Amino acid sequence: MISIKDVAKKAGVSISTVSYALNGNPKVTEETSARILKIASELNYVPNAAARTLKKRVSKIIGVYLTDFSGAFYGEILQGMKEVLNKRGYDLIVCSGSYSHRLLPQRMIDGAVVLDHSFASEELLQLADRGHKLVVLDRELNHPNINHVLLDNKAGATLAVEYLIERGHRKLYVVTGPKDSYDSRQRLQATKQSIERNSDLIYVEIEGNFNKDSGERAAEQIMREYQEPVAVFCLNDEMAIGMYNTLMKTDFRIGEHIHIIGFDNIELTQYTQPRLATIDYSKRKWGALASEQLIKLIGEEKVEHERVYVSLVKGESVGKG
Repeated sequence: MISIKDVAKKAGVSISTVSYALNGNPKVTEETSARILKIASELNYVPNAAARTLKKRVSKIIGVYLTDFSGAFYGEILQGMKEVLNKRGYDLIVCSGSYSHRLLPQRMIDGAVVLDHSFASEELLQLADRGHKLVVLDRELNHPNINHVLLDNKAGATLAVEYLIERGHRKLYVVTGPKDSYDSRQRLQATKQSIERNSDLIYVEIEGNFNKDSGERAAEQIMREYQEPVAVFCLNDEMAIGMYNTLMKTDFRIGEHIHIIGFDNIELTQYTQPRLATIDYSKRKWGALASEQLIKLIGEEKVEHERVYVSLVKGESVGKG
């Protein structure tokens, strides 16, 4: 690989002069700069991005940390992030796993958006103490270098449960997400609060994992226990889709025997029959807002914590109880 030393040797100048020319520094005359750039081009010289990043302390790259990339949930969030970052001259890389955490202390990225419950809060606070800029989407952390852009999970869960109650349902199953998921905990807490306000409700909790398989397993349990029409609140749409997959193979009819509402309004829900009732919010806006907040943090601008609001999407998957 051609190095800056090779360019300097052929041009008959010092390495620092080549560096000045490559970076457009006025310390080098236009004539000398043009000659050096021509030689660099002839040699196919490519600057070492890692070395340049370490020197300037700026990479113009933002990292987003995700627990995994499965399901239909992440695409719109990433698209919203990418659109904002690209307009501001930043690139985006998607990270997962503990080894990628090194990108921050090594200054290979300028900051990060975190939607990864496996990324420990203590580690994030330590990184923030060292000056790294972070936006978190899945927890609340009090630090001047950390901003949170959170989904209004509690409002969404309350809308879902109250919709089922208004439709006359009195037996309610709730299929939860992972125990270490902030979103799941928030939704479950609001669900329980709504149920406590309605003492005549029968409440059954089924542990899920925010994936289709856990929705399928929940459907099997509900069918085994079935005696009369019941309502089910799946704490995300992926599990609701899994429930659909299982129930559609049986004589149980969704919206008549088993009434289902989800959360996230992923694109697939528009094509379910009957149409899945769910909780909607703009995932693209969520990603865009996270990027905007992170750029402000990096620029040392004042930022306020943000919340993404939700709304109810009614559907034929919930009939009258």
